[in-house]
Amino acid sequence: MRPNDQRPPKVPRSALADTLMDRLTAAYAAAADPEQARSMGAYMKDVAPFLGIRTPLRRELSKAVTERSAEPAEADVTALVLRCWELPEREYHYFAVDYLRRHVRVCSSGFLPVVRRLIVTVPWWDTVDLLAAHAAGPLVAADPRLTAVMDEWIGDEDRWLSRTALLHQLRFKSATDTGRLFAYCRSRGAHPDFFIRKAVGWALREYAKTDPEAVRAFVEAERDSLSPLSVREALKNL
Repeated sequence: MRPNDQRPPKVPRSALADTLMDRLTAAYAAAADPEQARSMGAYMKDVAPFLGIRTPLRRELSKAVTERSAEPAEADVTALVLRCWELPEREYHYFAVDYLRRHVRVCSSGFLPVVRRLIVTVPWWDTVDLLAAHAAGPLVAADPRLTAVMDEWIGDEDRWLSRTALLHQLRFKSATDTGRLFAYCRSRGAHPDFFIRKAVGWALREYAKTDPEAVRAFVEAERDSLSPLSVREALKNL
């Protein structure tokens, strides 16, 4: 699959995914709490229904589901995350993101369209931000040619793809491509959307932990073109 392919990726066959999905759906369904589900859904603006499993219990159940399972190949990861995303309840999406974070190292550049699919399907900050930093970011770090895709995403009309491009270098530290980081922030500086403006500030604030003077100088030079929210977020720890 080409890294910039926008067609819906196919779900490959995977015996490992079959096994894990059977375990997962059984474990999560047994732990569902309808009352808690209502409050969790309301907190997340009802972007998706919830089973009502609190995070500590969900992680405990997830650990039991994957315990003693085989190391996955890329096809297994692809099958599992896409099948989780086909289920409506948000906890399955969280499981998929956590599994992908642990196993993104087995995924090639051709996996990026799968990440794109997850980003644009039932999108909200709770999954998009993790996918940006722990899926898109590692894939770009492993294959710098994928920066061309980030260059496309930063200008995309879909705010979540644009936010992903802004945030994909969050964990790069001294390996950050500062030219690209600052160019992205500059290009999105006047964007009207809250989530984009917040991401501009967050990306700058995170890089300020590595090079505070560079961030301070950038913000000073671009202050008139950045939103007050972005400036406030960028300078929060300086």
